[in-house]
Amino acid sequence: MEKATAGFRIGADENGLGPRLGPMLVTAVMARVTEEGAALVGRKPRGGLAERLGDSKAMVAYGDVGLAEAWARALVERGGGRAAAARTPDELAHAIASEDRAELRAACPPHVEAQCWGAEGEAFTAPAELVRTIHGDLDRLEKKGVTIVAVRSEVLCAKRLNEGLAAGKNRFQMDLHAMERLILSMRKDAGQDVQAVCGKVGGFGKYGSAFGPLGGRMHMVLEETRARSAYMFPGVGEIAFVRDGDATDLLVALSSMVGKWMREILMGRIVRHYQAIVPDLRGASGYHDPVTAAFVEATRVTRKKQRVPEECFERKGAE
Repeated sequence: MEKATAGFRIGADENGLGPRLGPMLVTAVMARVTEEGAALVGRKPRGGLAERLGDSKAMVAYGDVGLAEAWARALVERGGGRAAAARTPDELAHAIASEDRAELRAACPPHVEAQCWGAEGEAFTAPAELVRTIHGDLDRLEKKGVTIVAVRSEVLCAKRLNEGLAAGKNRFQMDLHAMERLILSMRKDAGQDVQAVCGKVGGFGKYGSAFGPLGGRMHMVLEETRARSAYMFPGVGEIAFVRDGDATDLLVALSSMVGKWMREILMGRIVRHYQAIVPDLRGASGYHDPVTAAFVEATRVTRKKQRVPEECFERKGAE
């Protein structure tokens, strides 16, 4: 006998909020859950699953994101993206991205597009055995009432972040508004109210005045503390912002894993673009560290020759 469906649950998180270079990713994962599944996703992964899913910052590092890639590939292969399977990292990234290829490139000056979207030299790094293991994890989750139905990431490149800043929006607001857009999109797909859990944005305790796409909608405050802020939106559902959500909530952890891989693959394109031009250029994570600072300085002349606008390369105020 099939278990009764409790509804739809969403987990959302960001990756790359504070770096100097590269995009910020905001990712959401939606699951159809039974009553048993709803209880399962609301707690920290346990057992063998805890070895492969948790705080992405602790489990995945710059240059070694095979585990995050395996989760992204498995989720898309099970129908969580636009394609049943992805043969290349580029296909996988576009299966997950919330916008299509044309929309993602709409803000790019034509002569700069190769900096962020050149896929030459990319290859999957996760062993096939690891991807199969992740599929086994997802099989066990389904048996317990958790079926992944969607995974999407918003890509906020340096130019979009800089344009937002010029319009008076800081990166915390842009993070929050991207989460709102993803939740509203998934709510439409679900066809019913959802329950969403998001990683805390900016350490806010009160979100009411900061909402963007949800701004102006009638809502009820359920809780507002430093650890958890929760709201009920009629026609949307319950949305909670939880501190350390990627370490304590299964779907938020999944979102963080996928976003980590997306951030890595897109930052890697920027690095390879300039390594093909500047001899002996060392790779960089894009975060605030001496290697990234050296990367910025070493590419300065090349960027000037290629007429790369500063707003397409480095986030303003991030130096």
